[in-house]
Amino acid sequence: MITFDRASTEDELQQILQLQKANLPSAITSEEKENEGFVTVVHDLKLLKAMNDVCQHIIAKESNKVVGYALCMHPKFGDQIVVLKPMFAEIFKEMNNTNGWIVMGQICIDKAYRKQGIFRGLYSSMQQAILPEFTTIVTEVDASNVRSLNAHYGVGFKTLTTYEADGKTWALIYLD
Repeated sequence: MITFDRASTEDELQQILQLQKANLPSAITSEEKENEGFVTVVHDLKLLKAMNDVCQHIIAKESNKVVGYALCMHPKFGDQIVVLKPMFAEIFKEMNNTNGWIVMGQICIDKAYRKQGIFRGLYSSMQQAILPEFTTIVTEVDASNVRSLNAHYGVGFKTLTTYEADGKTWALIYLD
């Protein structure tokens, strides 16, 4: 049975990193990238833990195995990951409310557990967990990652803007 919770142990953070590593573009085929999606950012344990200390990440587990995650990234971490700096600049440019949002820094589900409602469950759990401090979740998706974009739109995300950075087109999306 899949359960949803907040990351609370170093072992859970290590499992997030293992799942992340297995879903980077360098770890999957071109066909998998197109059909299954991929993650872009590589975190290290120190940053992942610092982010978790401010706002605990959301995890999906079966027994003691992390099978999915949605990373909570407080705006104060906006300058910590080079590839995300343009996203934060766009958010600050586009969002009227500078305090009521948090970034979902990355979402990923183990291949064996996809198409079982975990994606929706992670976002539902995140929405509940961040209230009342935050009312909006913001994230970006590489526009070439059609599977991820469609999944996000399917749970209610809307486009805030689309922009170019580092030779890629990014969809900046939000969920109220």
